[in-house]
Amino acid sequence: MAPLEIAGMAIFILVMFSGVFSIVFGMPGTIIILIDAILYAMFSGFEKIGIKVILILLVISLVAETLDFALGMAGSVRLGISRKAIWASVIGAFVGAIIMTPALMGLGTIAGSFLGGFAGVAMIELIRQSQLKPALRTGYGTILVMFAGMLVKGFFALVMTIITLTNIYS
Repeated sequence: MAPLEIAGMAIFILVMFSGVFSIVFGMPGTIIILIDAILYAMFSGFEKIGIKVILILLVISLVAETLDFALGMAGSVRLGISRKAIWASVIGAFVGAIIMTPALMGLGTIAGSFLGGFAGVAMIELIRQSQLKPALRTGYGTILVMFAGMLVKGFFALVMTIITLTNIYS
């Protein structure tokens, strides 16, 4: 392998694993992996990753993103979360990740996004319902829904990564 090919392969693998890791932050990591695989296939002339593999990765990516969205919506409906609480969760997760990142680096970002999402929902629901226990229950449910979506997408992202790397190195 030429040095340029080695550098290209290293960048490809780094982008692929950053796609898996980005799921922790609520980003569409399966789409990042899909685009990375498509770019690799185009640069390699569809030699190791063909159209069939790309279509399989596309279907897996669509299923993962749809399941993540469906879990979020089903959890929101089941918990009776208002639109304001959903927005508070998103904003709280973002702010929490920013605040906690300097404290614990990568773990601070993850913990901050969960705690910020919890705090945002709990605060809005406390204002809406004027009772602490239902507000905390709603916040706790939000954390569970976020975690379930992350696990589902993470599983599919790992499957996509294994399929892609298996086709390249076999």
